[in-house]
Amino acid sequence: MAAKKYHLILSLLVVAVFLWSGIEVQDTRFTWFLEVLPFIIALPLLVFTYKRFPLSNVMYALIAIHAVILMVGGHYSYAKVPLGFWCQEWFGWTRNNYDKIGHLMQGFGPAIYAREILWRTSPLRPGKWLAFMAISVPLAFSAFYEIIEWAMSAIYNTDAEAFLGTQGYIWDTQTDMFYCLIGSAAALSMLSKLHDRSLEKVIALPVSGAGVSFGYRERGQGPRR
Repeated sequence: MAAKKYHLILSLLVVAVFLWSGIEVQDTRFTWFLEVLPFIIALPLLVFTYKRFPLSNVMYALIAIHAVILMVGGHYSYAKVPLGFWCQEWFGWTRNNYDKIGHLMQGFGPAIYAREILWRTSPLRPGKWLAFMAISVPLAFSAFYEIIEWAMSAIYNTDAEAFLGTQGYIWDTQTDMFYCLIGSAAALSMLSKLHDRSLEKVIALPVSGAGVSFGYRERGQGPRR
């Protein structure tokens, strides 16, 4: 019950921010839609799989934080988010770098998403290969997202400018992916142990039998083969 209340509170907070983000958007409605589209796609998937494939509390929290960052960027457009202007003034930056926060989170959150999904659905176990894949998946998605941004800019020249958010920086694409890499590595370094403990509350950790069987032992059940 405590977990369900936690999930409900997270859901209500995220939905409230989503509704706020769509009110009097600072750029075009199309830009807002592009920025919040990942949440629009993810929400029904999370709802439909909630009972059959519940996620760890750490993963739900990261998804919520990630969604809020996207929605704030969608409301203002990344180049106009007030936090970015405040940081620009504090640190003497030459541009609004809120988009880099978004790309840092593009690695930080998905590294844990990939770690959990791969651990629970594949033969991979905690170690070098799981860490490698947990970093590779967000990087691959980051590169794919840059391709989407390029395609949008080619199709919708005016509206996609705010979506791209380059602000005249020629290395924007490369640094976006680099920040994703930093976020992925930081998440695994900082959250792996916490993620393990959170995951134990959802399922018993995987059991390997003589290096051949890779099943999950649900609470109160024997190994599933």
